[in-house]
Amino acid sequence: MSESAGGDGTGRDTRRPRFGTVLAAGCVLWRKSPYRADGTEICLVHRPKYDDWSHPKGKLKHAEDALTGALREVLEETGHHCAPGARLGTVSYLANGRPKQVIYWAAEATDGAFAANDEVDRILWLPPATARDRLTQPRDRLLVDALLETLPARTGPEV
Repeated sequence: MSESAGGDGTGRDTRRPRFGTVLAAGCVLWRKSPYRADGTEICLVHRPKYDDWSHPKGKLKHAEDALTGALREVLEETGHHCAPGARLGTVSYLANGRPKQVIYWAAEATDGAFAANDEVDRILWLPPATARDRLTQPRDRLLVDALLETLPARTGPEV
C-alpha cells in the first residue's frame, strides 16, 4: 500500500510519524496481599510528569530484550524485584505523535522497597477492582483483567 505525501507544502507525508515506533515493555506487578489471605494486590505507579496512574513500564534500551527491559523498568520505578509470569500482550497507541508498542508480562513481586524518584513519586498496592478504577488509561484496565486470567483462582471480593 502506498500513500501520497501530505499537504503541508514540504513534500513530507504528514500522516505518518517522522520517526519509527517506540518500543517499550512493562509488567502488571502483583503480590499476595499481606492483609488478606485470599487477596491479590496490584502495584500502580504515579508519574508526576503526566499526573497519571499506570503500570510500571518504559522504553527499551538499544538491542535490549523486552522481558529484560520490563524487569529493569519495574525495579527502577517501584524498587521491587519480581518473578515474571505469563506474557499479557502488547498495547499499541500514539504517544507524542509517534506509535508506541508496550509488551507486558504478569510479574509477582519478590522483594524490594519503593523510593521516590524523578519518574515515579508514589506507588500504591491495590485490590484488582480498585486498581482498575484508579488507572488513568482505559487500555491499562484491560491488563488487570488479563493478569487475573493468569493467576490461580482465588476466592473473595477482589475483582
